Order: sequence, then C-alpha cells, then structure tokens
Amino acid sequence: MKLLVKGRHKMNKYEAEFSNLVRSFRKKHMGKGPSKITTTFCKNWAICEMEGNLSPVEKFIAGADEGKQMLRAARTEMVKEMYRKNRPVEMEEFLGSNLVDLFVDIDIDRDFGMSVFVFDQDLEKKFKIK
Repeated sequence: MKLLVKGRHKMNKYEAEFSNLVRSFRKKHMGKGPSKITTTFCKNWAICEMEGNLSPVEKFIAGADEGKQMLRAARTEMVKEMYRKNRPVEMEEFLGSNLVDLFVDIDIDRDFGMSVFVFDQDLEKKFKIK
C-alpha cells in the first residue's frame, strides 16, 4: 500500500524536540536510531514517521521473503518491549505527560516506520504555537 503525501508536515519546535528524544532513546536502547523522524501532535498522540530504520545486516536479511516477515515482527515487538522495560522518562518529562500506550509498525521494503505514542494529555492543544 502506497501512502500519498501531499505536503510534508512542518514540525513546531516541540515536535522537533520530541523527534530528537525518540532518536536518542532508540539509539541508546537499540544501537541505531532512524535517520529521519517527523513528529505530529494530534490530540493525545505523538505520531512519529521514521525513515532509515534498518541496519545493513537487517537490509540483507530482508532480501528473503521469510526474512522480511521475521524482521517486521521482531522490529515491532522489540520496539514495544523496549519501551515497556525502559520507561521513556525524558519524553514524559519534556511533555509533562505520561505514556499510556504505543503502537508500532514498519514497512520493511520502504524502510519506513511509524510509532504512535499515546499520552494522558492533549499534546496538540498543550503545544500549539499561536
């Protein structure tokens, strides 16, 4: 499935800083962070679009169909487990809000992932630039 993107979201300074916190968290706990992250605050969600997630070894493994399926399952479950075991304190402190849920998916062929962080406050309202 191809996503049609008319115009890229221009992040405000809070969304940009959240993107930096996500990148450093992943780098710290996975050894590599995405090369590009775009965050959008929508109600109580922080939606992160991520490009450049896979390592060279993962790209090699993805060359086989069963490798692709295994990699997608491992990547999505590993990321969720990482956040369960290591509370993202820096993100919560920055937002002044608690993480209540996380949804993760990745398109291995495009090396494009999405994470939807669900917080206990309306981030869109809280960080709206007037």
